Amino acid sequence: MKTPVTVLGLGAMGTALARTFLAAGHPTTVWNRSPGRSPELDDQGVVRAKSVIDAVVASPLVVVCLLDDASVRSTLQPAASELSRRTLVNLTNGTPEQARRGLDWAAQHGAQYLDGGIMAVPAMIGGPAAFILYSGSAEAFEQYRGDLAVLGRPTYVGSDAGLAALQDLALLSAMYGMFGGVAHALAMTSSEKLSPTAFTDDLLVPWLTAMLGSVTRLAKDLEYGAEPGAAGSNLAMQAAAFDNFIEASEAQGVDPMVLRPIHSLLDRAVAEGHGDEDLAVLVRLLAKN
Repeated sequence: MKTPVTVLGLGAMGTALARTFLAAGHPTTVWNRSPGRSPELDDQGVVRAKSVIDAVVASPLVVVCLLDDASVRSTLQPAASELSRRTLVNLTNGTPEQARRGLDWAAQHGAQYLDGGIMAVPAMIGGPAAFILYSGSAEAFEQYRGDLAVLGRPTYVGSDAGLAALQDLALLSAMYGMFGGVAHALAMTSSEKLSPTAFTDDLLVPWLTAMLGSVTRLAKDLEYGAEPGAAGSNLAMQAAAFDNFIEASEAQGVDPMVLRPIHSLLDRAVAEGHGDEDLAVLVRLLAKN
């Protein structure tokens, strides 16, 4: 028989996790603060626990996917005495420090702990594009790697429980930064009634795809140092051109709020003597305390 699993939380993501475990043949127990959530799971054979204590007792592998760190703590506290010799996998979005505190709390109650960052939306869970970052107990990861793999490719990033959350938030910050730029671009073109679909399909997506290739070079420059004079588009040139972005946006009736922080960072880089360097400098400026 496959490993019994408990899923705490039946929001959109928790429901997707439970559904995927069920489809893979895992006996699955669920608990949600509001009873009866996601009734479609009943036809798939889910067991609904009457209490969070009953839910934890039902399985050696307890997967938590709730709103935030505070809800994780308040939910688990009544069942703390039942966590001994179980593995707690927290897939709730949180910070590195929250994950580290979670590991300490779980250890105090005799549980192994994995913190996870889900790199997928609910519809992707169980599909080939989904992957989940895990950090914390290496022993627990190896024991349950196959069970967790049904949700998405499991990627272990270290014994420091905070590393999954750190990289999860880093990846999401890159995504939101990109989407912020996309929103600005579409606002600019829509101000002239250009087709958003045509602009996106014909120009925006190919352009962004081409630019992604420069991310690898930026990372290499950051890790190993850029060769002198290697900057193809130096920061002084980019900072000067950014005035045009702000002016044109305002002229089109578009708020340049997404662009202003980048403009300020470029100006700072030039003012501090980095005008002949490339974008890797910005990472070092952001990392300064």
